[in-house]
Amino acid sequence: MGEKIHVAQATEDHHHKRQQNLATSLSSKLAKTWITTKIYIFLLFIFLLCASLSWIFTFVLGESRFQVTSVFTRTTNKSVTTTPNIPKSIIKISLNCTLLNNKTIQTCPSNYPTKFEPAITSSEACPDYFRWIHRDLEVWQKTGITRETLEKAKPNAHFRVVIKSGKLYVHKYKKPFQTRDVFTIWGILQLLRKYPGQIPDLELLFLCNDSLVIWKRDFKKDTGPPPPLFHYCGHPDAYDIVFPDWSFWGWPELNIKEWNKLSVALQEGNKKVEWKDRIPYAYWKGNPNVSPIRGELMRCNVSDKYDPMVRLYIQDWRSEVNNGFRGSKLEDQCTHSRYKIYIEGKTWSVSEKYILSCDSMTLLVEPEYHDFFIRSMVPMKHYWPIRPNNKCGDLKFAVEWGNNNTEKAQTIGKQGSEYMMKNLEMKYVYDYMLYVLQGYGKLMKLDVTVPENATEVCSETIACPITDGGQIRQCMDDSLVMSPSIKPACNLPKPYGDNELKRILKKQESVKRKVGKWTDEYWEVQNKILQQ
Repeated sequence: MGEKIHVAQATEDHHHKRQQNLATSLSSKLAKTWITTKIYIFLLFIFLLCASLSWIFTFVLGESRFQVTSVFTRTTNKSVTTTPNIPKSIIKISLNCTLLNNKTIQTCPSNYPTKFEPAITSSEACPDYFRWIHRDLEVWQKTGITRETLEKAKPNAHFRVVIKSGKLYVHKYKKPFQTRDVFTIWGILQLLRKYPGQIPDLELLFLCNDSLVIWKRDFKKDTGPPPPLFHYCGHPDAYDIVFPDWSFWGWPELNIKEWNKLSVALQEGNKKVEWKDRIPYAYWKGNPNVSPIRGELMRCNVSDKYDPMVRLYIQDWRSEVNNGFRGSKLEDQCTHSRYKIYIEGKTWSVSEKYILSCDSMTLLVEPEYHDFFIRSMVPMKHYWPIRPNNKCGDLKFAVEWGNNNTEKAQTIGKQGSEYMMKNLEMKYVYDYMLYVLQGYGKLMKLDVTVPENATEVCSETIACPITDGGQIRQCMDDSLVMSPSIKPACNLPKPYGDNELKRILKKQESVKRKVGKWTDEYWEVQNKILQQ
């Protein structure tokens, strides 16, 4: 009987513990469910809050299409000095091509920042070619630029640009070739988007033709300062102010991409064929009819006495247009040969940057004109110099030398292309434009005025009316600056001193004479052989 009672009590105790365990488990589950519910409610609240803020921003800034991203800056050894891991918001604003208030003309939106404080403090030095900016503007340092001086450039200008309070106004005088003016203005607009609030009020006049017009011989001390005229190239005997050419933002008529995309494509093209596997000849393809010097070059193609070591071709642009540019992709021309020839056209040629970007050794027929970046390139480091009056003989020797000194030739080609990829990034192109315009703006001794016939332009007024989806709009979309730069412009180096510049130019001339001497010695031997 006692055993039964004991068993019954044990059974009752076990049942009671089981009920307690069930209650505890149920309570724990309820607690977990409540916590999970609170988390879901909190997340839902955050989601609704973000959605509300997004709707508010869209309502208030209804004309903008933007994305806000956070960039965390980090401290590096030398180039950047900043507080680590502090986020800086970047507003990315694309084109707003919605016509406002049922207007039939695209207007300029007001949502893009007029000023922007960079997130990073840069100690990065600009490339050496920036040192020429001061010299290009030096002639106006004492007198400044008055209204009278500026207007003297008007007869030669294709358009006037006025920048006032961060807005850009254009007054066009005449139509240049193709879309040179359009993409030059487009480039200045992208500069204003990249560095808002950093361009001073100014007026400038721009020439889009190839030929220079402001020659030093026409201006003496007693005639007053020369008129300032912006141009794509310069000359030692001219005062034209050198500025990046339109093709950095694309050349749609020739199916040439904007520089950011094209420079990447050129780098990829260099990898397709190893330098040693390319044909051991010098290659050039272009229009020989634009200048006598190019016509002379074509004569180097043929010799009944020896192999001229060149492969020269005429570029038929009409045929290329009809064939969809299948035979003229610049990135495919880097791998034709070990050596590429650069020769000027009517003046400087846009092709210069494309040829130098190939890692084939550039045979540079000594140019008479210069663009903004070439003046700091070094012969026998970045290119092989060719004398204009001895082109055929110099070209043959350069190729023979390269094929007998393959490592050295390959190094020159590689250093030339590395110079282009490192020193001609679009950021540096914009930085160069910035410093030229800042320096020019400081010379203004006139009241900056918007002419009656001038029109305010922005990225939207230029790009949005182009709705056919063609190459012009594609180049603009690809080159659009989407947000202010989080990084300031590079640090402008000091200008060249007179003695320093003389030493540099003297050293370069010495290198060129040395190469010329090698060439002459080679031909003395070859001519004796040919006479036998």
